[in-house]
Amino acid sequence: MSAAPRWLPAFAAANAVLALTFGTFAAHGIKDPQAREWIMTGVMFQLPHVAAVFGLIAWRNTKLVRSGAWAVALGSLIFAADLDALALGAPRWVAALAPIGGSMMMFGWLFLGLVALGGERLSRFDEKG
Repeated sequence: MSAAPRWLPAFAAANAVLALTFGTFAAHGIKDPQAREWIMTGVMFQLPHVAAVFGLIAWRNTKLVRSGAWAVALGSLIFAADLDALALGAPRWVAALAPIGGSMMMFGWLFLGLVALGGERLSRFDEKG
């Protein structure tokens, strides 16, 4: 595996650590119910998408799959980080960033669905490495 493909699992692992850190913080250190709910919503989206990234890499570690997985991973981080920021007191306009993360996750999954349906027809665009 060259250096470039290693960035995605490293990013996903860091994303998991952030989700676990904020989830633990919300459970034990946040008294405000709304702030706790924002953080836990972010965690609820972030952790499954981290696991999905590792599953995608195991399924097919190719450029097209990694591209879709990057969209999913970045989208889940943006979505969760936006809710975390709100919980920590960021101005309400920050909430406008959450749809960017959600849209990235949806785009990533749609893209991955097309890659799966394309199968061997996409092989010339989807070499490993």
